[in-house]
Amino acid sequence: MAAAAAGAASPADKERFICIYPAYLNNKKTIAEGRRIPIDKAVENPTSTEIQDVCAAVGFNVLLEKNKMYPREWNRDVQYRGRVRIQLKQDDGNPCLPQFPTRKSVMLYAAETIPKLKTRTQKMGGSDQSLQQGEGGKKGKGKKKK
Repeated sequence: MAAAAAGAASPADKERFICIYPAYLNNKKTIAEGRRIPIDKAVENPTSTEIQDVCAAVGFNVLLEKNKMYPREWNRDVQYRGRVRIQLKQDDGNPCLPQFPTRKSVMLYAAETIPKLKTRTQKMGGSDQSLQQGEGGKKGKGKKKK
């Protein structure tokens, strides 16, 4: 029993990795609903995969748990599922990456980087075009009625 407790105390152990749920970074959520960073720095509906991508890219040891849910999340859709575990500290207690000493620094970095992901920039470009086409169609219909 003591050996198990000593093993769990190691920061390199998977159970000791910090958890980041997408709700922590979501600008659509209130603080009561689980957002943990300022709303002006938060991202619109981040996914656990996006958080995993940006954290792995910067060099963190990352573990994605797809079937975990944030307890306060009432919506059970797949896009809201998932949790990312990140190794914040090494065995000796020092941060794995010196530029990220705290979990908040990791969350702020992820929120800042997610909008720059290729998947996000392509989606934004596509949605802008479809919006413009939709507006054009509405204007056209209006002119025909007159």
